Amino acid sequence: MLTRVFSPARIGPLRLPHRIVMGSMHLNLEHDPPALAAFYRERAEGGAGLIVTGGAAVDAAGSGGPRYLVLDRADAWEALALTLDAVHGEGALLALQLFHAGRYAMPAEGVATVAPSAVYSRFSRRTPEAMDGARIERVIEAFAAAAAAARDAGFDAVEVMGSEGYLINQFASPLTNLRNDEWGGDEDRRAAFPLAVLAAVRAAVGPDYPVIVRTSGADFVEGSSTPEQSADLAVRLAAAGADALNIGIGWHESSVPSVQALVPHGMWLDIAGGIRRRVAEAGLTTPVIGSNRVNSLPLAEAALAQGDVDLVSMARPFLADPRLVAKSRDGALDLVNTCIACNQACIDRSIGTERVSCMVNPRAGRELDFPRVAREPEPPARRVAVAGAGPAGMQAAATLAAAGLHVDLIEEAWRIGGQFLLAGRVPGKSDYLETVRYFEHELERLGVRVRTGVSARAEDFVAHAHVVVATGVRPRRVVLPGAALLPVLDYREAFAAPWRVGRRVAVIGAGGIAVDLAHLLVEGAGLVGGAGLVGGAGLVGGAGLVGGAETSAQARDRFRREAGVEGAGHAPPPAREITVLRRGDRVGEGIGASTRWAVLQALRDAGVRSRTGVAYRRLTPDGLVVADATGAEETIPADTVVVAAGQEPHAPLADELAALGVPCTVVGGALDASGLNAVRAFDQGLRAGAAVAASLTVRLGAR
Repeated sequence: MLTRVFSPARIGPLRLPHRIVMGSMHLNLEHDPPALAAFYRERAEGGAGLIVTGGAAVDAAGSGGPRYLVLDRADAWEALALTLDAVHGEGALLALQLFHAGRYAMPAEGVATVAPSAVYSRFSRRTPEAMDGARIERVIEAFAAAAAAARDAGFDAVEVMGSEGYLINQFASPLTNLRNDEWGGDEDRRAAFPLAVLAAVRAAVGPDYPVIVRTSGADFVEGSSTPEQSADLAVRLAAAGADALNIGIGWHESSVPSVQALVPHGMWLDIAGGIRRRVAEAGLTTPVIGSNRVNSLPLAEAALAQGDVDLVSMARPFLADPRLVAKSRDGALDLVNTCIACNQACIDRSIGTERVSCMVNPRAGRELDFPRVAREPEPPARRVAVAGAGPAGMQAAATLAAAGLHVDLIEEAWRIGGQFLLAGRVPGKSDYLETVRYFEHELERLGVRVRTGVSARAEDFVAHAHVVVATGVRPRRVVLPGAALLPVLDYREAFAAPWRVGRRVAVIGAGGIAVDLAHLLVEGAGLVGGAGLVGGAGLVGGAGLVGGAETSAQARDRFRREAGVEGAGHAPPPAREITVLRRGDRVGEGIGASTRWAVLQALRDAGVRSRTGVAYRRLTPDGLVVADATGAEETIPADTVVVAAGQEPHAPLADELAALGVPCTVVGGALDASGLNAVRAFDQGLRAGAAVAASLTVRLGAR
């Protein structure tokens, strides 16, 4: 029962229907007001109570990029008016986030980047100009003017962005505030700017208008504010009139991951809890909002029950499922499409100019392109089919069925999910199995006839109106002299039967699949005392988890060790000696920018070695012989060699269907295995499903 989640709450004078806040996300839709409004409308209709917009810069120098709204320009307010009407029309509340990126800014050409001090930023790759006193006062005035304009425009609240390493956070940090004047020099003077911004905003909007402050709970950057200093500032902001404190975690320059999949669920809520206790000890009742790696309402319920927070902010989960709140309220938790924290279509895009979406929900951000409409009451008699139930196939089947078509989904494995079943076994990626769970229940709800453990044959589809071929990929083979001298597995075999993998492993290939496999094997999968995998449901010839699965406490301790977070226990020795090898010069090619560094850091800390720029020569009983660019040879000790050197499309069914005259569309890895990623696969599944439905003159729906 989600009794605490669905109890009402207050932020100042604002009454909220429940305790879930839809957190701020920059969407790169801000230049397209109808699309922006449609995005927020669907979340409001789906049960969101209070929504916080993406950051809107209070002046041009504070812009985080070319697609940010700048609030001293009239066109920004014109764009926001559509969103306000859309959200209010669905009965939800909307807060405008007031934003200044400081040294993280990427303003338009000719506009200087400014910050408390001229400290180089590894994120923006520039050194800002140090602000003089007059510039500081102008920025404070800009925050106040934007807040007053938000109130007058009809926004229900404002949120002042003061965390994640942006301008206000920079003033509070001894790392980026090197001043020795009234705006810096000791902890009190570093707090002056955050407090001045809050005071100016409060004066501009009056005492009865809700002002939320997002403030840092932990910077996780060496030389920056300590957690105690961050908590001190939070208490001072509460005492100075903040109606709620929204606790942010980490900077863009931090070496501690904060939002990636390898971060355990709810990892940072205890930091918010510590601030909440400090606020209470000061005799204040200011509500505290916790965030980061909370991707389900049951998890939010547990945090509320434990007393760490008063409200929970969830951002990316609303990308994955716009009806997250409504489904959870109705008890339909199995129909919630879970955010898997892959970051590939959201955070990675938000730092550029491509519109933000979601890997597991490719409609996100494109609600106008793929509108959700009622299904046909009398679907046509002819059926359509989807062959293959990986990401592209699952999405295509759901899109076709939502449009009103009778759909057959055929999968040769014993469970749908494709390579998500492999990813879900990797430490820190268990949420990938939640995507499989979602589609299993959603396809059943939509009436899709799913057949697993069946090989698709062209003659079975002659009566179908159309077939979407999503039969995926096969591992690329690498032929090495001496193959009889040492066990050689492809990556699917290693995932399915890790007990066949010895203690010394050479992995040929160093892309995303190889990195995932190394993470699985180094943690001990398949070894005595490891996270054993045994034959059973899941894959052709493979694999269900049994025994050894991590508890939440174990996952958090492992993460602390890998990330170097205070309080970690002693790391156990690596279960295997693993070397990943690549002909090229980049390990983890294809992994998203916001995730790659964290995953590679974790592997290095676990003792996984990597070698790049090598050629594979031969196998010997002692291991794999490789050569460097000079031709010098070296033996990589190995008991087992695993080949994870890419994939090849597998779509013989398409040619067979063409020979029989059956219309078909090929999608996903079956179409093109180069640069294979699940974002593209889900997207192609959506597009193919929509196009086939339209071609069969059925009104297009969406799941």
